[in-house]
Amino acid sequence: MTTTDSTFRRIVRRETHSPRTVATVIVVAILILALSYAAVEIVLALASQPPLLVTPAEAWAWVIALPTLQPSSAVIAGGVVLALFGVLLMVLALKPGRLPRHEMAWNGRVVVVDNGVIASALAERVSDETGVAREDITVGVGHRTVDVTVTPGPGVPFDSAPVKQLVEEEIRIFELTQPMNTRVHVSRARESDLD
Repeated sequence: MTTTDSTFRRIVRRETHSPRTVATVIVVAILILALSYAAVEIVLALASQPPLLVTPAEAWAWVIALPTLQPSSAVIAGGVVLALFGVLLMVLALKPGRLPRHEMAWNGRVVVVDNGVIASALAERVSDETGVAREDITVGVGHRTVDVTVTPGPGVPFDSAPVKQLVEEEIRIFELTQPMNTRVHVSRARESDLD
């Protein structure tokens, strides 16, 4: 891999993955507030002033007595909540965030295209090929899936298999680097919608 290729790979990754800046700022802000509060309580205790909420000695005694507190189910529930919060932070730290974009190969170049553009192009193609009005076709594009919902007119027979084949063919034309699963749903118009 040449330097140019690695540079392009870095640029594409930056455009398709989101940084964890917001999560990092929230965690750091919570830590700063907690440590600032602890520092204020310690300074007040050293200056023999009344605490804002609780003295450091009382807080430490409560932490030590925590395993024996009743009801134990509340303590266990609190521990589970803290553990889930820790797991969430681990996932945010290790798993890359994704932006609603895909990488597309085009004449030997790499193009980053928004999911909304892909969805619009697919809906237009399905509308052109099936004769169903564009506003009766809804397309959702995720990181690995394409969901197409077609609402044909009442009494109009409609088969989803050709639409699925059509969407898969169009995705192949796009040359997306991420393989996509296609799901097609046929939704019937309700009589109340026609009035």
